[in-house]
Amino acid sequence: MAKAMAALQRHGDAIPNRDLVGIADFAIASGTPRFHLVDMASGRTTTLLVSHGKGSDPSHSGMLQRFSNIEGSEASSSGAYRTGDIYVGKHGRSRRLVGLDPTNCNALGRAIVVHGAWYVSPDIVRQHGKLGRSQGCLAVSTAELEQVLTRLGTGRMIYADKV
Repeated sequence: MAKAMAALQRHGDAIPNRDLVGIADFAIASGTPRFHLVDMASGRTTTLLVSHGKGSDPSHSGMLQRFSNIEGSEASSSGAYRTGDIYVGKHGRSRRLVGLDPTNCNALGRAIVVHGAWYVSPDIVRQHGKLGRSQGCLAVSTAELEQVLTRLGTGRMIYADKV
């Protein structure tokens, strides 16, 4: 939480809506809920499953091994993101992400977004002990996608790192 709050302060006006913050804690295995939606007023937190990129976990161990900001890496990137608009793409309804740090500044060009995925669910964890992997996106359960898209809205921060 301290790293995320420092990022929120560091990015100032780039994050206009500060009532809710998303934190993806990639120090935790993918089979454990690790995407925290934190209500800044009440402190209440909703914690969900979230995938990491194939390039971040080449052996598919379920643990993120490395971050990358490079096009074609299929890896997750660390740092602060500002949530953008919703669009409909190859994964259905998705929310664009704008990387605000040197470690994720290529997110928009890499099409790193929040989207739903069949490979993110408690059933997948029960069957395989871990989630499937994205191409660097923050993929959540299709059953929880609308909640995530709505609650995050536009102009909020998601912080992703090994916290």
